[in-house]
Amino acid sequence: MTQKPTACLALADGTIFYGVGFGAAGETIAELCFNTAMTGYQEIMTDPSYAGQVVTFTFPHIGNTGVTPEDDEHAEPIAQGMIVKWDPTEPSNWRMTQELTTWLSSRNRIGMGGVDTRRLTRAIRQQGAPHVALAYDPEGNFDIAALVQKARDFAGLEGLDLAKDVTCAQSYSWNETRWSWPDGFGTQEAPRHKVVAVDFGAKRNILRCLASAGCDVTVLPATATAEDVLALNPDGVFLSNGPGDPAATGTYAVPMIKGVLEADIPVFGICLGHQMLALALGAKTIKMNHGHHGANHPVKDNETGKVEITSMNHGFTVDAQTLPAGVAETHVSLFDGSNCGIKVTGRPVFSVQYHPEASPGPQDSYYLFERFAAAMDA
Repeated sequence: MTQKPTACLALADGTIFYGVGFGAAGETIAELCFNTAMTGYQEIMTDPSYAGQVVTFTFPHIGNTGVTPEDDEHAEPIAQGMIVKWDPTEPSNWRMTQELTTWLSSRNRIGMGGVDTRRLTRAIRQQGAPHVALAYDPEGNFDIAALVQKARDFAGLEGLDLAKDVTCAQSYSWNETRWSWPDGFGTQEAPRHKVVAVDFGAKRNILRCLASAGCDVTVLPATATAEDVLALNPDGVFLSNGPGDPAATGTYAVPMIKGVLEADIPVFGICLGHQMLALALGAKTIKMNHGHHGANHPVKDNETGKVEITSMNHGFTVDAQTLPAGVAETHVSLFDGSNCGIKVTGRPVFSVQYHPEASPGPQDSYYLFERFAAAMDA
């Protein structure tokens, strides 16, 4: 480096990374993960599932296409900060409305560039997702010992219910459909099914996919009860993605899910929703070493043998060894064999660990929304 570092990343084991800060000055304490996606940094930063985390991007060209409100998955960035190899350059894209650095600054999020992200990624893989303190000071003054201690004092995500921090405050309706050229987002004006989506940190594009599949969507907060859900007389119930420990959120969500299952209507879950459906069915979840975060994850469909390339973002997983009788494992990761999908035998109840809404990522798995709609048709 040819200038004094203005950003510092302190790991709980005492390892220090220096770099150049951008975005908002300040500091934050979080869990550190890495994401291998080559596109979609804005969708990643606004994904509610990243609550309590700082994201290291393994792809070096971050910020080159700027940002646009159309790509927000939540009203504000949820990830605590971002680590990149190269400082964001002058952006160029016909859809952009703002530069990444300005966007981060106005939303009080820290960025750090000039980092050896390959070395940092290896550290995460070898020791598991570490607890870190990330600081940006334009003057370059850091109390290293204090930052390391703050990282060590961070309690971590195990046992933490974060869904309540990112869920909606009250119910609302959704009819916006997926983006398509050249019209942009559309509107579902002739829905076939009434769906209740329970918001544990739902991404907007998931709701768009439900609308595009013919659903009239009503979104309820994470704390909704089975009575709240069933009072709307839905044709199907969707359990959304979200952050934190599924066992912690499950203390209030699992009783709701069990009540919905007793109503014998189609149920579809994604990510955290998948994990809590598994908990409601009697399985267990466990914390992963460094999780799955990226848009290139191969998943095998056990029923067809087909391999899908999927988008993933999770630090917990369903322990397939604990799945009870009557619950089948439908999908597995070809990276590490971890569980990626389940279904209840003979019933229209299923879920997947990955993100079929493809925001960002490949669209191999969009058929799952159509499968949900078909289950309601039946």
